[in-house]
Amino acid sequence: MSTLGFVGLGIMGKPMAGHLIAAGHQVFLHTRSGVPEAMTAAGGIACASAAEVARAAEVVFTMVPDTPDVELALFGPGGVAEGLSPGKIVVDMSSISPVATQAFAEKIEALGCRYLDAPVSGGEVGAKAASLTIMVGGPEETFETVKPLFALMGKNITLVGGNGAGQITKVANQIIVALNIEAVGEALLLASKAGADPARVRQALMGGFANSKVLEVHGERMIKRTFDPGFRIALHQKDLNLALSTARALGLSLPNTATAQELFNACAAHGGGGWDHSGMVRALEVLADHKVAED
Repeated sequence: MSTLGFVGLGIMGKPMAGHLIAAGHQVFLHTRSGVPEAMTAAGGIACASAAEVARAAEVVFTMVPDTPDVELALFGPGGVAEGLSPGKIVVDMSSISPVATQAFAEKIEALGCRYLDAPVSGGEVGAKAASLTIMVGGPEETFETVKPLFALMGKNITLVGGNGAGQITKVANQIIVALNIEAVGEALLLASKAGADPARVRQALMGGFANSKVLEVHGERMIKRTFDPGFRIALHQKDLNLALSTARALGLSLPNTATAQELFNACAAHGGGGWDHSGMVRALEVLADHKVAED
């Protein structure tokens, strides 16, 4: 049994921390909205601050929405850094800026501790099923130490490179997911407008080369009009902002990523920042003056 800490118990963090508790580890918990009673009933230990978590734990995980949230959780008042002592490990599983990640790693290492960035893919479904894809950046020795813990939360666990490499991989992942959502939305919209049954079209496509997890999961959402998250559009906007800002810094053009971001922006302008990211199809539907299926 290891003594662990988990900071951030939202849609993703709550089930991820729950798997660590269920495996028999002593897990100290903190989240801004208060630790759910169900988690303490299961054996988790609520703490008043992230610093308290870090004082008690050998390995501290963070899972919060954005770069400023990670910075606050790590280095703000009562943050993780205040409770660290040499030899401890900090693992950030949020999806944030690769550049900021490298700076955070340097500050943690200056305290005599080790740092991994380990963003995930798989959404709420993957978090609950412990089937997340985990993309890791950091020293190999630290990765091998934490890998058995990652295995309690995910299935496809890869050390990509040094600190920041995990975040770059997650940004690439989010580009692919966004463009797949756009492609599935356009395809089902075309089928529906032409008079075909989009549900049957989706079923047929799933048997061929066009099949994907996005077609399977989000295609069904588009047809059934189930846009409760999931993974919120506002978070995918954040990830594509990271992609586009990183591309500008590198002198790259990502034209289709920019288009996907504008479709998300259109959804947000219509009050859809909290929709599941499959709700991108609603922006395409406005442009087409036609819906894949009726609400």
